[in-house]
This record gives sequence, structure tokens and C-alpha cells, in this order.
Amino acid sequence: MFATFEEARQFVEERGIDMIDLKFSDLWGRWRHLTIPRNQFTPSLMADGVGFDGSSVGLKSVKAGDMVLVPDLSTGFVDPFWDMPTLSFICTTLEADTKAVFPNDPRNIARRAEEYLLQSGVADRSLWGPEFEFYVFDRVSYENAMNHAGYSVESGEADWRSGAGGHGHYIPLHGGYHAIPPKDTLYNLRAEMCLLLHEMGVSVKYHHHEVGGPGQCEIETPLLGLLEAGDMTMIVKYVSKMVAHRRGQTVTYMPKPLYGEAGSGMHFHQHLFKGEENVFYDPDGYGLLSDVALHYIGGLLLHGPALLGLTNPSTNSYRRLVPGYEAPVNAFFSVGNRSAAVRIPSYATQPDQVRFEFRPPDATCNVYLALAAQLLAGLDGIQRQIDPTEAGFGPIDADVFSWTDEQRAAIKPLPSSLKEALDALEADIDFLLVGDVFSEDMIKRWIDFKMEAEYYQVRNRPHPYEMALYFGV
Repeated sequence: MFATFEEARQFVEERGIDMIDLKFSDLWGRWRHLTIPRNQFTPSLMADGVGFDGSSVGLKSVKAGDMVLVPDLSTGFVDPFWDMPTLSFICTTLEADTKAVFPNDPRNIARRAEEYLLQSGVADRSLWGPEFEFYVFDRVSYENAMNHAGYSVESGEADWRSGAGGHGHYIPLHGGYHAIPPKDTLYNLRAEMCLLLHEMGVSVKYHHHEVGGPGQCEIETPLLGLLEAGDMTMIVKYVSKMVAHRRGQTVTYMPKPLYGEAGSGMHFHQHLFKGEENVFYDPDGYGLLSDVALHYIGGLLLHGPALLGLTNPSTNSYRRLVPGYEAPVNAFFSVGNRSAAVRIPSYATQPDQVRFEFRPPDATCNVYLALAAQLLAGLDGIQRQIDPTEAGFGPIDADVFSWTDEQRAAIKPLPSSLKEALDALEADIDFLLVGDVFSEDMIKRWIDFKMEAEYYQVRNRPHPYEMALYFGV
């Protein structure tokens, strides 16, 4: 939004801005913020930053947690959810003492991945298009204690409401894809989200109801550069949650909030450009893809198990990644096949549009880390010239869920649990360390936290369904 601090300062004065909000991502992919009044928005802010405790958000250890935030002026936007006029910035994190860029900040990792792409000579830029799937519920409750555990969600669209009587326009199980009003009751909500996103500088291609009957929605945006796509993802999640909250509803990006209903993924469309040339395009290639693109796919699928430790880093991720529901549970590529881990859209046929999407990821990832890791996996495939067909990754253009168990056994599976994914990540990190994009310390911190604070915490608790299965033994 701004090229210089003077431009930003002038905007603050002309628009009567009262507060400056400084947003940043913690290690786990959640936005944090702190706010300063307008009289603290001075040139010294750009040099000295604002101090915060990095150990509280997973970025540093307790013994040396001091860090500072410096706003990235290009990311400025007016935050529409504050009562007082507020200008928000996404921040760069620096070391408190030296003011050097902090290497393990997720956003800084994404920036280094872009720099490594340029150094590689393969391309000068990458373009990314995350798809945003989420559920809108009317209310949610959950509790976990020693003697009771459970959760409940409610949706006015859900078919389970039909027995109570009402308007009769309910959406059946798996019946929500492109539903139209009156069944689609969330069109105004999504439209408000999209209008606010446009005002904040985020373009929207379209929005619609998704497959999940009880309130599943999708918003899709045009493709952007890697760092821009990360920032845009954080803004989309923030706006969608805040608009729903303002209307007395709630949004979740959980991959699998409902048993037996469609889950929510975050597929990443991606391709590389050198100048104006899409290096993934070849009119004579499979799916119009060049050898460079196929080698990139080879890298994605070869490192797929490790990637899932970053792109699907929750126990709930693997409630979604089960056979059926169009879930990509196997490592293969295909044109148009929605059960493939890498899908080549059959509608993207123009030279500048040819691309593919990596379908396993979901929104529990830290988007900056997920973007950087996918790019590095693909570049490793290009540099090693990994042929995905020779490596056993397809292409497969059939419905694999209609195959026999023996036929499916020939396909390489992706991890089926968070522990499997984290074990794979621990065993396959070299491709992430090139160009000092990731560090071993950061990856170890990630794995340790995910295992101790999430995997074991879920594994060690009795499940409510176990009461039905085993209470009477």
C-alpha cells in the first residue's frame, strides 16, 4: 500500500487514523498483534521497531526471547473491524539487539524461499493460488475434562434440522456444492467477506457453497507471488472469521469438523515463470506440462510424506485424509482427478495458465512454511530431474477408489497420521535446508511441539466413541 514511511504518515493524518495495528505470524501459523497509538507512529519505528517476547509465540527460547516488530509498509490496510480508525501492517521480525532479520520467522523463511528460487536460475518468480474452504456454523461448544468430553456444532442449513420443522430448504449430506438460495443461506455472508477483502486490496475470483451441507463455503483468489500469497491467506482467514463473528456466527478452517461429511482442504495451485514465460508449459507434454513441471511434480511427490509434516500439521488433518470424500491420500498425479495428490486442472489450457495443484494441504498449516516447503521440494525435483513416472507416481487417470485393494497397493501412500508425517519430516529435511531457507533448529522446534503439545495430547485421551465401543467389556 505504501512505498515510503512519509506516504504512510500522510495517510494516517489525512484519514484520521487513531491506531496502528502490528500483525505477525507465530510459528504455528496464527496471527498475533499489538497496537500503538498514532503518536507512536514515527520514523524511529522503522529503525527500532516495537519489542515483544518471541518465546511466547514459539519463535525463540525463553532465555533469549526478546525480538522487535517492524511494519512492512507495503502490506498496509485499513482494518474494518475496529471501532476507532485503525491502519494495520504485517510485520517483519528482527533480533532485538542487532536489528538483524530473525531467520526463523515464518514470513522471513518464505522470503528466503523466493530468493533461493531466483538464485537457482530455474525461474524468477512463482505464482500461487491457495483455495480457501471453511465451515460456517451458527454456534459451537466443546469441552475436555477428566470426567467428560465432547463437542457440538449447529448449522441452519444442515439436513439434521429438517425433523424439527421449519423452512424445509435444507442441504442433504454431501449436497452443498454450488447450492443456490434458499438452501444456500450464506451468500450474503460470503459477499460481505469478499467486498471487505476487495477494499483491503485482496482480489476475489469467486465464492460459492461447497460440498458440505452444513455450511461449507469456498473463496478463491487470483494467483500471487509466494510472499503475497502467504499474506493474502492470513488476511482471508482473518476477514472470514471476523465477518462471521460480527454476524453472530463462527468460521472454522478445521480440516474435518464433521464426521461423515466433506472436509476442508487448502489446495495450492502453483507454477513458475521466467520473465513472461510459464516454464511449466509445453503444448506437447502430458497435461500440457513441460519436463521442468514434471520434475517439479516428482520432487513434490518424492518429498510428499515430509511435506505433510508442514502442510498438514494437525491430528485433525488425518481425519480428512481418509479414502473417499475426494481426499488425496495417495502420492500420484493426474489430469483432472480429484483423488490425486497432484491434479492438473483440465480447464487451464492457455500458455500462461497451465499449472497444477497440490491437494493434500489444509489450513492448519503455517502458510508461509507450507509455501516455502512446497517450492523447495519442487526445485529439488527439478535439480535432480526426478521423473515422476519412473519414480512410480503415475500418471493415473482412473478412479482409484473403484480399484481393488491389490490395485491400490501399487500406489505409494501418504502419511495417515500426524506422527507418520512428523517422522517423515524428521528423516527428510535436507531439501529444506538448501539456501539456508529453513534451519534444523526451527524444524526440530516444530516437530517437538507438534508431538508433545498436539499428537500425544490427543493420543493419550479417551475418545468419546471408545465409551460406546468398550465401556461394557
